Amino acid sequence: MSAQLKSVDQLEAFRRETRAWLEANCPAEMRLPIAEEGDVCWGGRRWKFKNDAQRVWLERMAERGWTVPEWPKEYGGGGLTKEEARVLREEMGRLTCRLPLTSFGISMLGPALLKYGNEQQKREHLPKIVRGEIRWCQGYSEPGAGSDLASLKTRAEDKGAHFLVNGSKIWTSYGDKADWIFCLVRTDFAAKKQEGISFVLFDMQSPGISTRPIRLISGYSPFTQTFFDNVQVPKENLVGELNKGWTIAKYLLTHERNMIGGIGTQRQTPLSQLAIKSIGLASGRLAEGTLRADIARFEMDALAFALTMGRVMDEAKAGNETGAFSSMLKYFGTELNKRRAELAMSIAGSEGLKFDGQVQSDLAPVWLRTKANSIEGGTSEVQLNIIAKNVLRLPGA
Repeated sequence: MSAQLKSVDQLEAFRRETRAWLEANCPAEMRLPIAEEGDVCWGGRRWKFKNDAQRVWLERMAERGWTVPEWPKEYGGGGLTKEEARVLREEMGRLTCRLPLTSFGISMLGPALLKYGNEQQKREHLPKIVRGEIRWCQGYSEPGAGSDLASLKTRAEDKGAHFLVNGSKIWTSYGDKADWIFCLVRTDFAAKKQEGISFVLFDMQSPGISTRPIRLISGYSPFTQTFFDNVQVPKENLVGELNKGWTIAKYLLTHERNMIGGIGTQRQTPLSQLAIKSIGLASGRLAEGTLRADIARFEMDALAFALTMGRVMDEAKAGNETGAFSSMLKYFGTELNKRRAELAMSIAGSEGLKFDGQVQSDLAPVWLRTKANSIEGGTSEVQLNIIAKNVLRLPGA
């Protein structure tokens, strides 16, 4: 009992220290809700900070390793226990601190490197991810290999000291802004489709790489098609074993789906406040009972989902794999985000139809963009099939 009490005391001391540090070091501008794309810091060689506060906040958090608080200190992380990391999240939430860095390196590649990368790869890439120095993109889907990802055709031929990569990827999020890519390539052309795939890393500035924007109906898109024309990839950039990349790919996908599902928990202006601002309610009460009930139901579901996400993330960080459960998070999180956009449009009424090119501030393009949430990272239909088979254990057709 005394050891337990001492642990609680230590945790409370950590909370006090963390709260004081955040209050002293998080700029006021970094405690406001995300209002536009530039408010989210992605980092990378070409990143232009929106303001000095965004730069300072990233530098201060990265110096402590708190951009990725539970990663080991030897790779630049904070080295916190899961309990300490939870305290940090709670105190950041209390002060409404923004995340200092959003990164596919943090949410997807980093966990895969920690599990499957060799020591040289970890020391080379993880500290740069922590500091936001390199921005990563994902080379998975292809024009003929989306939900059936294992059918990918991008080839990596063994040329001795390097692989020669040819092919293309599609729906490469921020491919035109990324510094490096983690990519699935076919290295055994005779093996069964899942058995001949390898996982490689390479610089997006390598000769032979080009990107083409994919414009969406919303008028805005982070997506590109990425082309590889005789791209030389050093052999040391192979992660894990040759032809065993499918195992890494599946592991990374669980983290991607957790990340996408997390959009349902992003800190945004509450719908109730949007309603008061848009309709100008003198009493602060919506007259339309159905809309009022829909908003209340949404906000309760969003709070419950945030708590579920927190619990699952704690379990994952404790070493328990989320596996197929990530499909549940991805499905519900994306559907929740779509509901929020629908309700925001309902609140705005005819004003919500305005579309004058201000993609991040106008509601209509944001509403249109959310439709892709249930496609990217695996469609909602695919997620429901995974849940039925691997979580509910329902019999096949």
